[in-house]
Amino acid sequence: MITNPTSPDTTMEAISQAVIEGRAGHIASARQKLLALWSTIGVTGDPLHRCTLAHYLADLYEDAAQALAWDIRALDAADVVTEQRVQQHHASLHIASFYPSLHLNLADNYRRLSSFDAATEHITAAREHAPNLPQDAYGASLRTALDEVAEAISRRDIAKRASAPGPTA
Repeated sequence: MITNPTSPDTTMEAISQAVIEGRAGHIASARQKLLALWSTIGVTGDPLHRCTLAHYLADLYEDAAQALAWDIRALDAADVVTEQRVQQHHASLHIASFYPSLHLNLADNYRRLSSFDAATEHITAAREHAPNLPQDAYGASLRTALDEVAEAISRRDIAKRASAPGPTA
C-alpha cells in the first residue's frame, strides 16, 4: 500500500503557492518564483516537480512559443515520472490522468502557432488519453476544452481561446 509522505513536499507547496499567486493576477511575480524554483530543481531533478512546475509555468506566458517550450518540458518530465512517485505525492493521483491536459496544452499552442499538423497529433493524443480523466468538474472542463481546441484546429483558427488558462492579452 502506498501512503502519503509523512513530511511535506516543500517544492510542491512552493509551486502551489506560485500558481495561486498567478491565478490571482500576479503573473510576473508568479513566473519569477517558478523560474527560481526551476533553477533549483534543474533539468534532471524530480520529474514530478519538473512536470508540475513546467505545466503551470506555461500558463503564465501569453506568447504561445514560450508556453510551448514549457509544455514540452512538462510532457518530457511526465514520461519519466513513475506511478509510485505520483502516488507518493497523493494516493489518488495517477500519471495517466496527466496526459490529456499535457497533450491538450501542446495542441493548443501548436494551433496558435499555425502548426496545424502538430496540433492535430496532440489533440488526437489528448483524446486517446481522455478516458483517464476523472468523471468530475475538472474532467468535464478538459473534455470541453478538447472539443474547443479540435474545432479551432479544424477552422485553422489561431486566436487564443477565451477559456484558455493563463494571462489575458
